[in-house]
Amino acid sequence: MQTNKAELQKVFDNMDGLHVVVVGDVMLDNYWWGNVDRISPEAPVPIVSLHRRESRLGGAANVALNCKALGAKVTLASVIGDDSEGASLIKLANDAGIDTSLITQSWRRPTTTKTRILSRNQQMMRIDDEVTDELYPDEEHPFIDVVLKYLQRVKPDALIFEDYNKGLLKENVIQRIAAHCKEIGIVTAVDPKHKNFLAYKDVTIFKPNLKEVREGLNMPIENTDEKELNEVHSKLNAVLHHEVTFITLSEKGVFYNNGFASSIIPSRIRNIADVSGAGDTVIATAALVYTLTKDPDLMAEISNLAGGLVCEEVGVVSIKKDKLRKESEALLCP
Repeated sequence: MQTNKAELQKVFDNMDGLHVVVVGDVMLDNYWWGNVDRISPEAPVPIVSLHRRESRLGGAANVALNCKALGAKVTLASVIGDDSEGASLIKLANDAGIDTSLITQSWRRPTTTKTRILSRNQQMMRIDDEVTDELYPDEEHPFIDVVLKYLQRVKPDALIFEDYNKGLLKENVIQRIAAHCKEIGIVTAVDPKHKNFLAYKDVTIFKPNLKEVREGLNMPIENTDEKELNEVHSKLNAVLHHEVTFITLSEKGVFYNNGFASSIIPSRIRNIADVSGAGDTVIATAALVYTLTKDPDLMAEISNLAGGLVCEEVGVVSIKKDKLRKESEALLCP
């Protein structure tokens, strides 16, 4: 598609006035770098001499970071552990300018933490500390109450569900929050996972990737052409009654269908360095653009560019707004 440069500029400028709530599984990503010079005398394993440690926001918190990078005010809602990792996560989010008032802490579960040990730019091991059981009732009901009261009082512009199957987004949590958003006119965008794939009824944007569609609908989807993907939209919409299907197709681009129009937006040729975190960037960008424009084609075009741009950098990184703006103007404006 092509769009007017002034209109596109207005979209990017108006992102600064949006307020987004991100609800989902947050994680603390730890990176430990070191050198390996010898094998342990205790067991046939390498000894890593640590020389640097770094903690970053992961999971739904990375979606929040991307929304913040695009200029929006962001509130993060989740349940984490009452532990030092949780304190670190809250501090990192606050330091990034993200509101953490909707993060609650529980003694029943640790803060999901993934620790990667690296040497010479190679990941040698990853240690996961997590509980993936669904929230207990004494965690679930207070969380729902605090989120619903906040939505009613503040009325943000958009809410993103970011599901990593870690137990927060159980069916009741999803349906209570989604129904309240619909009732008071908040745009909802979903990055789903397999377990509660068809629980996100009446949302605005449903954004799975191709693997998640195959698993969630138990469909082979061999050709990924527009005809087959339109059938996917029909099957999803019959259950979810949502507004827009938005499917990421990896190197083939993205697909959208809003019941009136559909299209596959192909990927641009890029030097791919790392695809980690690209989905987080896409859902954040899509939610903001659609909230402002209600234009699924422009949403798909800009989100597709955003996902491609972060893939050019190593590691999980947030989108750079000025870079996305310039690329969008160069490729989408006559």
